[in-house]
Amino acid sequence: MSSVFKKFLLSCVLGICISIPSTTYAIDLGIDRIERASETAGYAAATETTFAENVGRAIRIVLSLLGVIFTILIIYAGYLWMTARGNDENVSKAKDIISSSIIGLIILLMAYSITNFVVTRVMEGTVNSIATPTTTP
Repeated sequence: MSSVFKKFLLSCVLGICISIPSTTYAIDLGIDRIERASETAGYAAATETTFAENVGRAIRIVLSLLGVIFTILIIYAGYLWMTARGNDENVSKAKDIISSSIIGLIILLMAYSITNFVVTRVMEGTVNSIATPTTTP
């Protein structure tokens, strides 16, 4: 692949990624509780965009970019393999790229799944403990 084609392909992919709006499914911490706590402490009211939403948006953008990189690597490896013309060096390079890409994708998905599971459980425990405070006699 020529360097001009690679640069054009990368520019197209990045342009598409930037132009696609992203939504987040972050955990709602309860803006009303946060506003009451901030007013009680003497601070200004909290904004509508919570920290969890901002972190969720950033994680979603990073995961989208990594998915695009994975796709590009797989396409590049397939191109290398198809144009190898019997050259064992190019075939082995393509196989290495494919296996490394798949291993990276598996690690990425496992990290996301574990993080999502842990954060959800921690937030459920935290929000439930705040919502039902215990009283001591």
